[in-house]
Amino acid sequence: MEKLTGFKKTKTAVFISGTGSNLKNLIRFSKTKKSPISINLIISNNSLAGGLKYADQFNIKKKLFSFQNYKNAEKNISMLLKKEKIKFVCLAGFMKILSKNFIKKYDGKIINIHPSLLPKYKGLNTHSRVIKNKDKFAGCTVHYVTENLDSGKIILKKKFKVTSKDSVASLTKKVLKLEHKLYPAAIMKIFY
Repeated sequence: MEKLTGFKKTKTAVFISGTGSNLKNLIRFSKTKKSPISINLIISNNSLAGGLKYADQFNIKKKLFSFQNYKNAEKNISMLLKKEKIKFVCLAGFMKILSKNFIKKYDGKIINIHPSLLPKYKGLNTHSRVIKNKDKFAGCTVHYVTENLDSGKIILKKKFKVTSKDSVASLTKKVLKLEHKLYPAAIMKIFY
């Protein structure tokens, strides 16, 4: 029955800036037998990011980087990823745009989750744009990170119907719930 004997999980870093609900979800997923990844490092640009508490809770190494000097931050992150033998990166609410040089180094190894049905609504304020434009559907997308914001190849996306009662707050909640299902599913799709 145990087919994955000798199966080594891919060392992964998660980059966060906020509450870390996707991070927490990914950590739980990484601890399942079927998961192809192990989360070995959490990186943040925000010392007040709520998600940093999961590093302590789950005993995962965490590191904070100031992006006042982008070049230095990325250079130091690269060195740390190499030192920790990280082979895969998940962006989960990371509010910094990585440079094309950084992305090139990890080509096809960085993925992101975005709270809209890409290619629609790249960038910020996705839910208010959905409501303003009276869209029939909302959802989220997991995609590869490229040098163009929210433009990489789509791995998976999932949508739901927007109701007349929906607000920015209700869409935020619904999309987040969907993200927690979609992110692990996209990782499974990449590795299997």
